Amino acid sequence: MVVAYCGALATFPDYWWTCTLCFGIPFSYIAIQQIYIDHDVMHGATFPVYEWQRFLTHPFADFFSLPWEEFVLEHNRHHASTVDLLIQGEFGWDPEEFHYALQQWAGPWSSNWYKYLLTVPFIPVIHFFGLNDTGSLFALEWWMHFPDEGAGGKCNKEFWSKWVPRRVKHNAFVLSLWACVWLLGTYPLGRPLSEGWRFLFTVSFFARVGFSAAWMFITNFTHSLPWNEFLAQDPGRTWPVLHNVMAMVLGGKHRWNEMLFHDAAWFSLRLLSPSLLNLDYPV
Repeated sequence: MVVAYCGALATFPDYWWTCTLCFGIPFSYIAIQQIYIDHDVMHGATFPVYEWQRFLTHPFADFFSLPWEEFVLEHNRHHASTVDLLIQGEFGWDPEEFHYALQQWAGPWSSNWYKYLLTVPFIPVIHFFGLNDTGSLFALEWWMHFPDEGAGGKCNKEFWSKWVPRRVKHNAFVLSLWACVWLLGTYPLGRPLSEGWRFLFTVSFFARVGFSAAWMFITNFTHSLPWNEFLAQDPGRTWPVLHNVMAMVLGGKHRWNEMLFHDAAWFSLRLLSPSLLNLDYPV
């Protein structure tokens, strides 16, 4: 799609908005689907047959990010520490706690809605700039906490031999991908090398819109007090239009059901395979 977008701009330079919207809207939608696929596969703690497949899970999410193996680990830690959707960090540090603080710090929404006007608008902003499971800011947060220090506060014995090489390999691929996007925005479009950022910015913008939208539903909606109060009223029988619209946006009713019953789905997975909560999973 990115190459086709570049070709469209080169062929129809006077129709920038038309070319950009025809590329950007489907690209954002595909990013949403990619996260839901990643999320479902990750909950099974599965790993690709071939190593090169691990680099394809979320390369467009940001300019650097967590490798697939650490993506699995950090999200499992989230579920291990936050078993109840509305009690974050109940069993230890949750890497997603900052998200919940923005939407729950002042107590019940009904009596404190005006306080949340100060913080809730920042939720899509922090997602857009990479504070989600596949983003750069989230990767920095995770790397500051993992791997755990060794005995006596010493460096983890596998830090340099296992974790750093894996992070370098993953992000070398991600950066090389974005370098190709930069180059597509130069000579093919009749621009100098220094102006490749213009094309890269557009591609990254629509990718971030899609990834941010997906993670806001997975992270913020499912863990919000108003959303769970809404579900308690049995909206399935009284909001059919909402169900149909959200099923279309998220890529099917099965994915919308996952948002409706996220806690029940994860609870069932834990019962079927308690080992998924083992943070020492051999990755």
